[in-house]
Parts: sequence; structure tokens; C-alpha cells
Amino acid sequence: MEHTFYITTPIYYVNASPHIGHAYTTIVADVLARYHRLRGFRTFFSTGTDEHGDKIVEAAQKAGVTPQAYADQISAQFRALWPELAVTNDVFVRTTDPNHVETVRRILQKVHEGGDIYFGQYEGFYCVGCERFYMEKELVGGRCPQHETVPEHRKESNYFFRMSRYQEWLIRHISEHPDFIRPERYRNEALAFLRDPLEDLCISRPKSRLTWGITLPFDENYVTYVWFDALINYVTAIGYPEGENFRTFWPVAEHLIAKDILKPHGIYWPTMLKAAGIEPYRNLNVHGYWNIDQSKMSKSLGNVIRPLDLKDKYGLDPFRYFLLRDMVFGLDSSFSEEAFIQRINSDLANDLGNLVSRTMAMAVKYAGDCVPEPVETAEEDGLLRETAALTVTEVETCFSELALHKALIAIWDFINVTNKYIVEREPWVLAKDPVNRDRLKTILYNLLEALRITAVLITPFMPGSAAKIFEQLGIADAAGQNLESLQPWGGLKAGNELKRGEPLFPRVETRAETAKPEGITVEAQPSIKPEISHEEFEKVDLRVAKVLAAERVPKSKKLLKLTVEIDGERQIVAGMGVDYSPEAIVGKTIVVVANLKPAKLMGIESRGMLLATDTSEGLTLLGFDRPPKTGAKIH
Repeated sequence: MEHTFYITTPIYYVNASPHIGHAYTTIVADVLARYHRLRGFRTFFSTGTDEHGDKIVEAAQKAGVTPQAYADQISAQFRALWPELAVTNDVFVRTTDPNHVETVRRILQKVHEGGDIYFGQYEGFYCVGCERFYMEKELVGGRCPQHETVPEHRKESNYFFRMSRYQEWLIRHISEHPDFIRPERYRNEALAFLRDPLEDLCISRPKSRLTWGITLPFDENYVTYVWFDALINYVTAIGYPEGENFRTFWPVAEHLIAKDILKPHGIYWPTMLKAAGIEPYRNLNVHGYWNIDQSKMSKSLGNVIRPLDLKDKYGLDPFRYFLLRDMVFGLDSSFSEEAFIQRINSDLANDLGNLVSRTMAMAVKYAGDCVPEPVETAEEDGLLRETAALTVTEVETCFSELALHKALIAIWDFINVTNKYIVEREPWVLAKDPVNRDRLKTILYNLLEALRITAVLITPFMPGSAAKIFEQLGIADAAGQNLESLQPWGGLKAGNELKRGEPLFPRVETRAETAKPEGITVEAQPSIKPEISHEEFEKVDLRVAKVLAAERVPKSKKLLKLTVEIDGERQIVAGMGVDYSPEAIVGKTIVVVANLKPAKLMGIESRGMLLATDTSEGLTLLGFDRPPKTGAKIH
């Protein structure tokens, strides 16, 4: 039986340009779509723009254009953005599309004929930003809870949808299907809405006030309320009612939304579907807000971040990685550029980028230009293989729970185990003795296979980086690298031609860069720091030290607690744990900043800092070509 998967984003309102919140939702949908394709599911992914209503008329008037021209302009920005962010949607719905207009009118007519739409009068508080009426008890200090504006008091005759008729059915459906709305906190929030009597929904606007909308099929003097129009896009996208895609994908529909539109999607939409004789969607998946300085990021509050600014500055895959790693699905998250840079330098440059660089460098140097044939497997290789298998299983579980940040944590645990495998196996030592040739081949094969598995697992998140790893591994048919190819171990073909590539993730310099004369080409190296005087430099006391003892810092993969001798014994905490085991660093002579103020790392006091530099095989300690005296000053 063919497995199918249908994912939708909300259709985005075109009253302003796209921001990082839109990017997050759409990238999450893309990651889910890519993952299910990797699993062999027949997948359909829909997004688009919502283009009718008061707000569009208001924005168009400010811009001095017609609503249609304004909608065309902003919708085009969304459509152009998604390829820039490697989004692989199958369809882009516009609510001004003729087929959507036809679908809306068809469903309205069906619901009307079923007796669930009637004419009446309504009086209440109307928020133009939300395009909906609020009950007084829903307001916060007399203001809209979303836009923090005072709503208008309106009284007018309109058409109403008998939403109240379906209240008990909806309570029953949510209770009988615990995953219908997830995470659970939003299911509970929807049920809280339903504790009070459900009012009927006003679904029209008189043309005397608003003409920019879809005309009701049963009254030419009214247009459709924007939510009754917009929600229907999810069935328009797959050809309701006769289309093959509708029959195939609607039973597995997964909606993805932010928490501010829970009520329309969790209350209005299921009751609309029930009235139209359409089975409800499978899941409503609700995520939190991106906050800036503790405030929700939104167009109306004016604190938006444009996704292309970040993508162009730091790269697409780092942008996608940060959004998915730093937000727990369902909870709010705070955005800061500093946290973004830290993720790039730590997770991407140090962990994954360094693993790829050092592995490819050793493989090319010690095995020629081809993937070696594994020969001599040892018991000590078992942990790497077992971790790979466990990671694949854990990632699958995380995706089923929408815990995408946990999926990335699991992948990075495997990356760190692979980095540790390099440190403990020491291929550069084995390479010095021809007797170890077979063992060296196996170790190098294991590292390259670990890279292949990593590349497959990161494909939904960072497709560009995965493709670069496949290319370096000589894998021409990247499409064949799916989740089924990960088990059992050994999917990488011996003999594949290896190609070293550029660093996947260059580190981001966080300090002010020295100004560069125009027209001079500068190599891609870390920036030279601003000049200092001789007097300032003389304040730094560099000393020769000897490592007497070393141990790992609990709960840290990178930190080592060292006891060093300088002018007596002292303790230093150093981030060398990925590149040096405690045993490997004991006895080494190192260079230390001896007069650094004490600091605490993971609760452990560190009195000094050792010096090291990057190489293609990881960090290396600074050394001497003649034996120095312990404690001697570095000039």
C-alpha cells in the first residue's frame, strides 16, 4: 500500500512583505515534506497567499494602488522567496485564483442548501487586523489581544454560519482523537474555547462597506468573510471535490500554523468541513512565536526580521539550521543574531564542518582518491555503527512527534561520536606504520560511511550542505540516498572517487574587522583584529606550561580540566576534548596566557587559557622546535 503525506502552511496575508515568522513555518513544512520523500512517501506540499478583506484594501489605499495590484505585488514576493529558501512546495494557492473562487462559492452554496447559513444582525467589537469580531471578554484592557489596538464597534446585517450546531460534535471529535490538535497545550486551549456556548460565525460583509472579496453565490450584495474564504484553500490546492489528489491526500492532511490562528483552524475550519460533508483533516500542528526583546515578531508591531537579509549574510543552510534547532515546536523562542552566530561557529563550523574537512583530508592523504575497502573490523568500531542505527531510529521518532530540534540534537550526538572516533583511533598515527594499513583502511571507510549517513539525515534540514558532502564522497546519484539506504551499515561503495571541497561552514568573525582598501582581494581567513600598542601587548603574559593531569568535564563533550605546571600547579579548563583525549594531552608542553582573570566554565574555575590553532584535522596545540623550560616567558 502506498504511503502518502500532505502538508500545508497557512496562506500568508498579503498586507505586508514576508518576515522570519513566515520563513519558519514554511521551512518546517519543507523539512517535513523532504523527510517524508526520503521515507518513500508520495508527498504533496501546499502554500500560498490570502488576498481578500479589509486589511488589503487599507494597505492598497496607503500604497496608492488597487487591491488587485497590491495583492499581485506582495504575493509575488512570497512566491519568489520560497525558492530562495530551498522550499519545495508543489502548489502555490492564491485566493484570487479563479479555481479557488469557484471552490469557495461551491462550498458556500452546499452549506447554504444544507440549512447552515442564515441572515441576521450582529453587533460587536471588530478588529480590522484580525478581520474578526471579538466578544468583550476576549479583549485585553479593551484591546485586541493580538494587535494591541482598540477594535471598532460595529452593528450590521450579515449572513451567519450555524457553527453552534457542531459544538458537541467537535468536542467529541477532539476528545476521541487526542492528536487532532497538537501539541497538547493547544488541544486543551481549543477545548477551553468550547466550554462556553459557541456562537454562530458571521461569514459575510456587505458590499456597501467592502467589495474586495468573493461574492456570495446566493446574494450578490455580500462578499465572503475572509476566513471562510481563506481556510478553503487547503482543499482547493488538491482539487476538491473530484480531483485525484483530493481523494489521495485529504485523508492524511497535516496543517501547520502559528498559535495566533488556532481558533479559526481548530474551531471554524472543522465545523465548516463537517457542514460541507468533508471529513476533518488529520492533524493541526501549532507552533509558537519568534520573539524579539520579549515581544512577538509581527508586521503590526514593526519588529520584523527579513529572511533574505539573514540568508544572504550567513548562508541558507545555517539559516534553516538555526530556525529549526533553536525553536522547540509549540513553544515561543527568542531570536538574536548573537545566538545565530554561536550556532554557526559551534555546531556547524566546529562540529560538522570540522568533521567533514578532517575526514576528507585524511581519506585523500592516506587512501588516495577513492573510498577504501574496509578490511579489518574491530570490536571498537561497534559503537559508531550502533550509534548510527540508534540515531536513524531516534530521528524517525522525533519527526513523528514534531520534535525537530531533538532530531538535530540526535544527529549532532552522532557527529560528536564520530569526531571522538577520530581522536581515539588516531588515523595519523596508524598511517606511519605499513603494518596498520588494513586497519587504517577500515577506520577511514567507517568515517566516510558516517559522513554519508550524516548527509542523508541532514538532507531535510540543510539540503545544500548534504549535496556537497555527497559530492565529496563521489555519490553521483544523491536521489538514491534515502532513509532505507542507512541500514544496515555499509551503503557507501568502495572505489567511489573522493573530492575535497571548500569548508562547508566558514567561521563567522564576531569582532570588528579592519577596514580593507577598495579593490584589494583578501583571502578567506579570520580577520586581523584592530591594532594594539606595544604597551597593551606587554600586559599579556604568555608562558610555557606542562600538562600534568587531564580529565573530561562531566556533561561536556568539548571541555577538559587540566592541571598544568607554570610557576607551580594551577587548573585550566580548555575546549580541546574533541581533538585530544585526556591521555593524549598529558605530558605535552603548551603555551598558556598566564595572567588571565579567573573564570568559571561549567562551574569549574579556570586560571588561564591555552593556545591552539585550526588545521584540516582539527585543533592542534602550539609547539616548540626545541625543548623549552617550564614556566619560561614567551617573547
